[in-house]
Amino acid sequence: MVQPSAEEFERIALPHSRAALTLARALVRNDADAEDVVQEAFLRAYKYFRGFSGENARAWLLSIVRNEGYALLRKRGQAEPVDTLDEEREPAPSPWSSEARPETPESALLRAIDGETVRQALGTLPAEFREVLVLRELEQYSYKEIAEVTQVPIGTVMSRLSRGRKLLHTRLTANADGGGRG
Repeated sequence: MVQPSAEEFERIALPHSRAALTLARALVRNDADAEDVVQEAFLRAYKYFRGFSGENARAWLLSIVRNEGYALLRKRGQAEPVDTLDEEREPAPSPWSSEARPETPESALLRAIDGETVRQALGTLPAEFREVLVLRELEQYSYKEIAEVTQVPIGTVMSRLSRGRKLLHTRLTANADGGGRG
């Protein structure tokens, strides 16, 4: 088999490098480790590029980043167990609704709080909540795209987003109140 050209791989994969680094940082919570995860993910993606179907390069690449991130955490004994309560479904907006979202108390709070405070609070959340929040709120992925990246059903994505937002809100309001608890 002929290996695809480096130029073709770069054309397809490199536009997603910022999103890859954002997700890796959210998972491993360390810039140097995140860069290593992204580098390993890009190497793995290039190695298996001929198997890429061409449908959604962003989801394909971020799935590899996610797998590499969790592999690093497992190797270091830092892997966090996936919460099995995801099936506790709460009402959530339809994944087919308009991407224009109304102002919520959470989004108003996030706008009012400085970025470092949000990053610190986000870093305290379990990985399965961090990753969906980063993909949805920072990278603006659809529910369907998040489900593809994380390889979980859309309902689980919606549940994790809802629960993650509540946890983040709790952490941010506790910090704003000076309590620092959460």
